[in-house]
Formats: sequence, structure tokens, C-alpha cells
Amino acid sequence: MSERIEWVKNSMLEEFGKGASIKLLSLEEVNKARDFHRTIPDYRPTPLRSLPNLAKALGVGGIYIKDESYRFGLNAFKALGASYSMAHYLAQQLGQDIRELPYSVLTSAKVKKALGEITFASTTDGNHGRAVAWTARQLQQKAVIYMPKGSSPRRLENIRAEGAEASITDLNYDDAVRMTAAEAEKHGWVIVQDTAWEGYEEIPGWIMQGYGTMAAEALDELKAQGVEKPTHVLVQAGVGALAGTVQGYYASVLGKDRPKTVIVEANKADCHFQSALAGDGSPRVVSGDMNTIMAGLACGEPNILGWNILKDYSEMFVSCPDWVTAKGMRLLGNPLGDDPRVISGESGAVTAGFLWHLLHDQNLQEAKQALQLDETSQVLLFSTEGDTDPEKYRSIVWDGEFPSFAR
Repeated sequence: MSERIEWVKNSMLEEFGKGASIKLLSLEEVNKARDFHRTIPDYRPTPLRSLPNLAKALGVGGIYIKDESYRFGLNAFKALGASYSMAHYLAQQLGQDIRELPYSVLTSAKVKKALGEITFASTTDGNHGRAVAWTARQLQQKAVIYMPKGSSPRRLENIRAEGAEASITDLNYDDAVRMTAAEAEKHGWVIVQDTAWEGYEEIPGWIMQGYGTMAAEALDELKAQGVEKPTHVLVQAGVGALAGTVQGYYASVLGKDRPKTVIVEANKADCHFQSALAGDGSPRVVSGDMNTIMAGLACGEPNILGWNILKDYSEMFVSCPDWVTAKGMRLLGNPLGDDPRVISGESGAVTAGFLWHLLHDQNLQEAKQALQLDETSQVLLFSTEGDTDPEKYRSIVWDGEFPSFAR
């Protein structure tokens, strides 16, 4: 496995209007999710941090990072998708429109009595499973969570603390997803997974719409800071649900003025990069242990809903070794001048680490030029998790695990 950053310009990029449908992530659909989230008592937009000193050091007009460590007290963005998809499922079972069922109604004893006991099942490296468990507890329902081998014991305990039955398997992520699906069919559970496959697209679609709240908030917050829209977006991908959401929503609401988007992955789980490298439009699968520190990105099979959007609308795909995200964690946690500090975990900081090298490393000058990054560029990043595994965070930021250096 290469220890260099690798990139490929997207040869599948479609002329706007001729690509995959983005109706799933239209303003109307995302606003529907956002309106539901606003009914949750603990909801508030997470902060968008401006990093002007870092932007000056890197030679761009602005760098803005959405800090999801503040989301619902769960230290990650995943509850946006879990809450909306599970609420949508309950609304469907009740034969009602989600717009008629605010959080206070869905969590009521009346709804629980009408629906009876439901068990939601999911596979996760930690953040998604915790969000599913948290939502199930709010809804007075049950959750069963399976984790791939090598998962953090701390993240396992966080899931169990939400009342779920949870365990670490001896399978990689994608095989664990298949096992969860089999168990769910056997026991009559409801699968809540942000990856999609043939015959399982409805709930993943709702999850992506839920993630749209974050993308919509970011645009509003940029405008409040005097920036009409980002010129560039760097977003990380595991199965690609988040990346597909961000790409699809911005393409939907901004049209031809959408930002240039770069999809960034862990090199040990770079299924989108490998798919883009092939360039024929078909998704590729990465197998094996995928033992990257970017646990939330350790997924070898693309979400087909996300991939269809990403291949038609994204400018570039990037494959990054672990030291890149370690660099991102350090630079965000130790900011320049009076830039705000952002505590970003292993799966949240890879875009920041890549941006640093993209604008510093002579080996990446061609990529920089292809993206037309300059002193006028306004760059948006998403830190999708905080220190969800505090011990690992400290081993990297304090103790220097995964040192970064010129490759």
C-alpha cells in the first residue's frame, strides 16, 4: 500500500443537468429533514469555524470547517441521519407524513403503544451505531449493534451506554453489514444502514436526507460570515453517504455554480478512488481488513446512491495514508494565531490534512492547478467527529503516533 497521497481527476464528470438525479437531495427534501431536526429539544446548528490564519498560510481566501463534535452531545454528525430515517420509518408504519409527526409525538407513549416493540439493527465502527442506539432509546425502542473487528472498545461502551445490545465481530465492515442484514431478516429487525444495495435504498436515502441538515446549515453559516458560497468543498467518504449528500445537495441548490468537490478517502479503504481510477462508471470494491485509523471511513463497498451522484458531479478523488489525517488532527487542534481550536477525530480531519499538503507539497501542484485553487478560493471542510476515542486522539496528537513528513 502506497504511503503517498494519490489523486485522480474525475473523467466521468457530467455536464450539469445530464448527471444522476439529485431530487433525493433537493431543497424541499432536505428542508423536510431539517424541520424535523428542529423539533428535537437538543437541536442547534453546529458551529462553522473560520480559520483565517490557516487560510493565509496556505494561500487561499478562506477556510471554513463545520465542527460536528457539538451534535446532540454525541460528538459526531451521525445522529442527523439516524434520527430522521428512524422517525421516517415510524411515520411510514403509522401511515402518516413525517411533517405531521414532530419529535415530541414520535417519542410519546401513544406512538409506542400504537407501534409496539421494534428492534433497529446496524453495523458501525462506532458513531453511526451510537446514533442509532441513542435514537432508539429516545423512541422507547430497542437497538442491536454489530461492530467490525478492530473497533474501539471505548466506542463499544459508548453504544452500550445508550442502552443497545452491542458487540464486536471478527468480520470487516462490509461482511459485518451482510451478517447484520441476515440477522435482521431472521429476527424481524429493521436495518438502519447508511450504505445502500439493490433492494435496500429507502432507509439509506432518508439517512442521506438527514445528513443534508449539516450541509444546509453550513451554507447558511457561510452567508452569515459574508461568503455567498464555497468555491471548493473537500469531503471524506466511507461508503459515500455523507459525501453523496454534500455533493448532491450543493449541486441541487447551487446548480452550475456548485463548488468544485474533492472526495477524500483512507488509502486502505479507497473504493471510490479505485472506482474513479477505473473510470467506467461502475463501482469497485476494496476487500481485506482495511485497518486504517480512519475507522469511520473503513468501508470497502460504495453506497450506490452516493456513488451515482459522486461520479457525475465531483472533480477529484483522493486516497490518503493514515499520516495525512494525523496531520489534520494536529493542525486543527493546534491552530495558528487566534484561529479557533477544533478537536477533530481520525475520520474527521483527513480533509484538513490533505488540504495542507495539497497547498504545500510540490508533488501535488498538478492537483492544485486542476482544482484552480488560489488566493480567492473559499474552502469548506466537515469535521464529522470529535475525539470519539479519546485515548487514540491523545496517542496521535500528544504522543506523535503516525508522524507526518514529506513523502
